Amino acid sequence: MTGRRTGLGCSSPCVTPPIEDEDDDEPEPWVIDRLQFKRDNVGYLVDDRHSHLYVYTLADESLRQITSGEFSASQPAWSPDGRRVAFTANRTENPDANDNSDIWIVAAENTDKGASLRRVTANPGSDNSPAWSPDGRFLAYVTGMEPKIIWYATRHLAVISVDGGSPQLLTTSLDRNVNSPRFAADGRSIYFGLQDSGERHLARIDVSGRNLTRPIGGHRRVSSVAMGPNGEFAALISEPHLPTEVFLLEDGELTRLTKTNDALLGSIRLGEVENIHFLSRDGTQIEGFLFTPPDYEPGRRYPTLLRIHGGPVSQYDFAFNFEAQLFAAQGYAVVLTNPRGSSGYGQDFSLAIWQDWGNKDYEDVMAGVDHVIERGIADPDRLGVGGWSYGGILTNYVITKTDRFKAAITGASEVLYVANYGHDHYQRQWEAELGLPWENRELWERISPFNYVENIVTPTLIMGGEKDWNVPILNSEQLYQALRRLGRETQLIVYPGEHHGIRRPSFQKDRYERYLAWYDRYVRGIDVPTSEGGS
Repeated sequence: MTGRRTGLGCSSPCVTPPIEDEDDDEPEPWVIDRLQFKRDNVGYLVDDRHSHLYVYTLADESLRQITSGEFSASQPAWSPDGRRVAFTANRTENPDANDNSDIWIVAAENTDKGASLRRVTANPGSDNSPAWSPDGRFLAYVTGMEPKIIWYATRHLAVISVDGGSPQLLTTSLDRNVNSPRFAADGRSIYFGLQDSGERHLARIDVSGRNLTRPIGGHRRVSSVAMGPNGEFAALISEPHLPTEVFLLEDGELTRLTKTNDALLGSIRLGEVENIHFLSRDGTQIEGFLFTPPDYEPGRRYPTLLRIHGGPVSQYDFAFNFEAQLFAAQGYAVVLTNPRGSSGYGQDFSLAIWQDWGNKDYEDVMAGVDHVIERGIADPDRLGVGGWSYGGILTNYVITKTDRFKAAITGASEVLYVANYGHDHYQRQWEAELGLPWENRELWERISPFNYVENIVTPTLIMGGEKDWNVPILNSEQLYQALRRLGRETQLIVYPGEHHGIRRPSFQKDRYERYLAWYDRYVRGIDVPTSEGGS
């Protein structure tokens, strides 16, 4: 049958869609009773499904579940003798309320679905990424010792007996984030990923915590390292003019194995990439990267784009940056900075923006622009700004504080933080940093760019994914509505079905085309064709 719904809210003419015929396939309502009730790319968490570990036996194709319960298990690691599995799990009374994951061990021959487990770590913060020593007596892992400061805390390398007890922390004096540990074949040292000042290295340290070395170091980004049976390493490596390729480290020699992009790179010209350092307003040294057009001429000023990374606890690396090279190829100088809040420079540097977004980090990114202007490269009258996620959030701060930019692009950003409480998937992190909004509302409002939206005069392109629950499209819609109401130049682009990262290739292409068109129009004053659905 068909019918009509009536109620308040219709303006004339009011058109109401018909109710579809009922059938056996009609969906059930979602019943929600969890504290953490949604997750980007997953959706509403409406049932008690969890991720568990299974052992699959090749000989007889049997499958045996070795963990169970209302807790998810991840990052399994086999013991050297194949009899035990170490894994990561948050098995606290209410896992949604904390980030207290621990390292656990379960017998591989377990027949009770993991009812018999042994917890190895007892740190109230996050412990993860377990790796066995060759003799099976110890585990190396990554630990976060200060859960109260959430993602701003430095992640350290630790070693602990498989029987538990007090761990040995190996990198506290280093004050840099680590990841993906693995023991050397002789068990005397541990290899791990190390993030440091725009670089990502393969590092090694003795189990005593001494003699830190970097078997793969330098101006590059090392990722996804795999260790061979004889101590050799395969690694994915990127450098400023080299997209990610596979390399082999053997007997101290680093050899490139793949040449996936050589044909493409041989047919195009790339912009030069310069590592830059400059002082912020209060004298803090900031690091960044400057991309110049392939046909760059010293002494000539160029339209310049400030692009801001997400996070905020992240960094621009000594790695190939497609987006920056795309802009450089179109005649722009591009400034990438690692402002306070970024990782790679120590915990205090990251924590500097705690409860104070859009202040010190704003000064840092602007100092990067001023540095390039002072060097005679950037044209102060042709500046653009933009970023995605926290890059979009900081862009919003920038355009509420200055009118120096001719164009802004803010992607997957936030402006009115209280609107996200209960709507995005960061409730625990919001509460940790800002407190409960009904108890600490003044702080929530003080740092929300929406409350300064009248200051925005920069033409602003606003973008996001329809189903983003990391940084919901809600805030982008609110920013767009406010700017339209104020009569500012703006446009809202929503990608249907997309989450926080835009994955569909046609949408990725569309986004880059819109980036270029917006900056060309407002930074360079170039008339561009009107795209379908555009302004």
